Amino acid sequence: MLRASDLQFKFQLVQSEMGTRRPLIVQMVHDPTALEPRCRLQDEDSEEYGPPIVPETAIADAILKRTQDHLKQLGNVSVSSKPIVMRAEYRHCPNLTIIDTPGFILKARNGEPDNTPDEIKNMVKQLAAPPHRLILFLQQSSVEWASSLWLKEIQELDPQFQRTVIVTSKFDNRLKEFTERWEVDKYLSATGYLPSNVKPFFIALPKDRNIQSSTEWRQQLGEVDKSILDYMRSSIKGGFDEERHGPRIGFGNLKRFLEDELARRYREAAPATLALLQERCEALAKELLAADGRLQACKDVAALRRAGMQHAAATAMAVQEVLAGCSDPDPAAHGMTSEEERSASNVQWPGCLEAVKPPNAGLRLFGGAAFERCLNEFQVAANMLAFPSAAVARDRVANVLLAYKGKNHLGGAARAAEDIARQTARELLGPLLDAAVSRLGFVLRKALDIAADKAMRQGPAKEALQPYVAFHAALRSAHINFVAKLEAQARSLLQHHLDTATSEFALSMMVAMPDVVYGQQQQHVSRRAAAAADETENMPPEEAEDQQAAQVLMPHRTPYRPIQMTVPETPSPEVLAAQQAALAKKAGGPGRHVSDTTPSKGRMAKSQRMDDSGSSALYEGRGTYGDVITYAERLFGRIRQAVACQAAPTTLKAAFLDPVEAGSMATEVALELFAKADADFLTLFSAAGAIKALQGKRDSLQRRCEGLLKCKAEFQEIARAL
Repeated sequence: MLRASDLQFKFQLVQSEMGTRRPLIVQMVHDPTALEPRCRLQDEDSEEYGPPIVPETAIADAILKRTQDHLKQLGNVSVSSKPIVMRAEYRHCPNLTIIDTPGFILKARNGEPDNTPDEIKNMVKQLAAPPHRLILFLQQSSVEWASSLWLKEIQELDPQFQRTVIVTSKFDNRLKEFTERWEVDKYLSATGYLPSNVKPFFIALPKDRNIQSSTEWRQQLGEVDKSILDYMRSSIKGGFDEERHGPRIGFGNLKRFLEDELARRYREAAPATLALLQERCEALAKELLAADGRLQACKDVAALRRAGMQHAAATAMAVQEVLAGCSDPDPAAHGMTSEEERSASNVQWPGCLEAVKPPNAGLRLFGGAAFERCLNEFQVAANMLAFPSAAVARDRVANVLLAYKGKNHLGGAARAAEDIARQTARELLGPLLDAAVSRLGFVLRKALDIAADKAMRQGPAKEALQPYVAFHAALRSAHINFVAKLEAQARSLLQHHLDTATSEFALSMMVAMPDVVYGQQQQHVSRRAAAAADETENMPPEEAEDQQAAQVLMPHRTPYRPIQMTVPETPSPEVLAAQQAALAKKAGGPGRHVSDTTPSKGRMAKSQRMDDSGSSALYEGRGTYGDVITYAERLFGRIRQAVACQAAPTTLKAAFLDPVEAGSMATEVALELFAKADADFLTLFSAAGAIKALQGKRDSLQRRCEGLLKCKAEFQEIARAL
């Protein structure tokens, strides 16, 4: 009822069981041309206002229905802090905004949650907290000053009641209890209950619910005020202190007080408010011009191409910055640890039985730093690859060794070792190189995503291209295709290096390479190197160098077994005679006789030598099998060093980083995106809803600008009138 009195026309929620369960913001606008009230409710999900509600007596029903629908959507709740906004334009309204809040309650009603009183109290406190707002505290006259519970809540917000106006309603009912002047004066002054600076107002409103017209409502307000004053002057013995309490009795006096207070505040805030309104009007005008430009650019193919090229170039520059090293993106949001990279890329290091932990594995890195760490991780994984000595079957060694030995009696063990080393290198290093390419491709794609976000936030065409999802998807697809090409090229180059390193020519060159070991193998090689140094310590320099070169060039050989040694001995006379007799039985024939005692006859026969050093040695103790495995392991280590530690890092950097730095990425992406006909290019910008969204945003800005200009003009008129 009080807000209806402020509006100077009648509307109120008559359902006592419902009351107000949402804040109601009433924006009163003084419009001299509005002979009848024009009230519109703001849409729930936008700043737009609906059509005027006619007649004005239907406003209460509209507010009640909107409250019920909103609470039903929220579920099991009885109050909501989301306000209902109503704009009221009327010739009898002042320029004032009133926020009507739910009233304080002690206990929830039947069917309401138990925390309803606390929710209402917290909501009211939050709305009344801003210091520039006046607090209009309404209390019925039937409540005694001493028993007013909610004044304490108001005092927490305004301890000295400097911005609080206390209004006592239904004063006409309380007047019936007074007969003497001192009783009325004591009640009106509230001495002992309120501070001396607080002067409450006492009002009464018309009780006739059948009043429909606004004119009749205003007349009834004046008649109620007059009847109260007449009663206090004539029906109370001695009357009342009219000079002291008269200006605070009646709704007319409350309305004048609020209007005067509003005028005072307007005068104080007018300079700063006008400057702020001017600033906002200029800012909205710039936004409106920018929106018009973006909307016009949607239909201009040349402008779209120009904006797209600028954005693609900005993305390419951002990629170079990210790969070169920058701190602009937050590492906590965009960086990854080594373990997170492996999990996100779904790429593990094949052949590594233990966890691969490169330097800086726990840091969140991205871009160039993550690329370098991934290369280090690949080298650590490659060095962890061990030659599978136990997995090489003897049959495999025998197939190579015996087949080659049948053609050439020398070098069978070396040939078998080389064949096994080449095959093992292909089987172990091939998947590892492929995994390195996949990991580095993931790192580069992650850098592209970071660069695209950075270009969208800081690029010159961020506003023009932001609504076009199809264009950004095509740009990302072009980047992914470019990275896929780099991965294919890198795999081809690494496969070429692996094929070259495992060729026969390369193995003949690797014989002269020193052994490179990793981890615990270093101790064994150090002991062998120390032993070799001891052997050459007392040799002349030339012989020592030859001995060391021979140890490097030739594979390690085991000592001869006793069966492989020829030990001369002096035969006994009986044995010698028997041999001579056996030889005499054979025909002499031309040429030398077998009985000739030349040194050559003391040699071991060829068949005997073959039997003594033949294939049976493959399976006795260490023998030739052990020599083959040892030599193959050494050759595998040299192949691994040549491919994984020397050729691969340089090749991977050249394959992935050089095209980005040289500008090949920007060129290929531009060709894929912009080398199209205008009709095909416009398909990237004609997505459903894109132009419509821009048009809606532009229209909304125009309405806001018009409303702000109108508000500025009205405030200027008010300021001049003040």
